Amino acid sequence: MNVLVAILGLALLILIHEAGHFFAARAVGMRPRKFYIGFPPAILKTTRKGIEYGLGVIPLGGYVKIPGMHRPAPSDLDVHFGPALYEEPRLLGDVERVKRLVSANAFDEARPALATLEQALGSASLTPKARRAADRGLAELGDALGTDAYWRQRTWKRLAVIAAGPGTNLAFAIVLLACVYMLGIPSDASRKVQDVVPGSPAAAAGLKPGDTIFGINGNATYTFDDVRNSIRDSNGKPLQLLVLRPGQPPIPLKAVKPTKQDGVYTLGFHPAGIRYKHYNPAQAFGLAAQDTWLVTKAMGTWLGHIANGSGRKEVSTPVGIVQQSSKAVQFGFREYLQVLAIISLSLGLLNLLPLLPLDGGHIAFSIVEGIRGRAVQRSVYERVSAVGIALVLLLFFVGLSNDIGNIRGG
Repeated sequence: MNVLVAILGLALLILIHEAGHFFAARAVGMRPRKFYIGFPPAILKTTRKGIEYGLGVIPLGGYVKIPGMHRPAPSDLDVHFGPALYEEPRLLGDVERVKRLVSANAFDEARPALATLEQALGSASLTPKARRAADRGLAELGDALGTDAYWRQRTWKRLAVIAAGPGTNLAFAIVLLACVYMLGIPSDASRKVQDVVPGSPAAAAGLKPGDTIFGINGNATYTFDDVRNSIRDSNGKPLQLLVLRPGQPPIPLKAVKPTKQDGVYTLGFHPAGIRYKHYNPAQAFGLAAQDTWLVTKAMGTWLGHIANGSGRKEVSTPVGIVQQSSKAVQFGFREYLQVLAIISLSLGLLNLLPLLPLDGGHIAFSIVEGIRGRAVQRSVYERVSAVGIALVLLLFFVGLSNDIGNIRGG
């Protein structure tokens, strides 16, 4: 059940991301062609005002189709209409006319030429495979030649549509974190020790009832969650507690190894009753914004470590994300909302990297085209996309190997 909740949470974040693109496109006059909850093929679908709304068979996230993401190229006609030309050579004249107009950037003249080609295809005798390819080509080229095509829009409109996806994730993260602050976070008292189990590692370290755990292995602990997570994530390595006792300076205790009980590492003490501190909406959103900035800076540091190879073990994939989210579900809904907020923030920030096919890559190319005053050649897009896809796949496989190692306990 916890894994299912974690998967649904990740799917929700992807859906929110796509919804950001969808509503921004509609707001600036780019009518999306499709919006799905889940991924196609469709279980249910309906068309309203030229937009196909559907429920996809793959219930993970969402899908939005914005028309004409790329400038049409003559090679598009070879790809889409090649099978039809092989079966009906008489279509060559109509196809070549559209190709010449596209090659000459005469896009307004290419639209009626494409309509003529569509009529010719309607009377042609084609196999189902060739017919599907031709119909797909007519739809794709029709969208790319339309006045609402993405590539034909002013720079600010393209930037607004693309940035809306990661921007929605960032905003959602702030809202989630603000909700956590309003619901209440553990106060300092939650780090206070109520009792120590006799004969436990905590007793051997010298921990006493009434102590407040101030740090572990040199890292500050602000809440009991910090204390608990440091112990559980220790993998059995020695832990040195820094505690506060009334009227005394911070006291470093003897380092001890935690013991494993029911698959979880523990030191053998119980916290005092956890109290929660609640914040009003203004305070909550202010603190959420601060947390968002801190995570953003940490993400920049992480990317620097990835670049020099030292952060390899920190890369993860949806497999690891679901694994960590399901653990957070076990701890409680506050912890789960916090983890979900961090994932949403990370999803938004990573999508802003200037790599195609990520949103940041489209933003970068839109800015370059706006400065140049003309479109970048399709071949440049394809070469840069190949590099970007290779880098994304490399990160994915590194993350997957980390996730498999973590599942196996390695």
